[in-house]
Amino acid sequence: MAQSPVTGVYEFHRQEMVAGFNFSADCKFEFFYSYGAVDRSATGSFSISGDTLYLKSDKEAGKDFTIKSQSKEGSGYRIQFEDANKYLLSNIRCSFFIGTKRKDEYTDQNGLVETDLPLCDKIYVHHELFPDMVTLIKDEKNNNSQFTLTLNPSLGQVSFQGIDFKIDSNKLTTLMPSYMFPMEGVEFIKQ
Repeated sequence: MAQSPVTGVYEFHRQEMVAGFNFSADCKFEFFYSYGAVDRSATGSFSISGDTLYLKSDKEAGKDFTIKSQSKEGSGYRIQFEDANKYLLSNIRCSFFIGTKRKDEYTDQNGLVETDLPLCDKIYVHHELFPDMVTLIKDEKNNNSQFTLTLNPSLGQVSFQGIDFKIDSNKLTTLMPSYMFPMEGVEFIKQ
């Protein structure tokens, strides 16, 4: 088996942000990320095509929340989030879609969002502290207006969906800003 050109440890440091990969010869990776009070991780596999590195995380994107209960009651929409860590209940964005129009509401400190929208087609939820792919909780076929959701342990993991890297000698560079690395020029340097 030919050794992958990206085996070893690659790290990125910028102010309070520290992130790193450990790539093994069997095309597996481990990832860590720490920024302020938020720590994240990932494991998975990788492939290379030309000078582009593609990551496939073990995490399934879009599954960070579970619907505990749902019902149709009254008017408007009510979404209650539950988790043992009360700190995580705020900073959750709920995006209500009517066709292509979007209205965002954020949870209060108790994990509650209420809106007087009479109808919406879709509702997506996304935790602002753990940027990753959104989770769809209501589609056009679902007529419910009251939801109770729990936060899944996968919230702290990264899916890497849509995040690819350019391989350049002993560094990996993000191809474009993303939900994980919103700034330009993110380079992971081989240690």
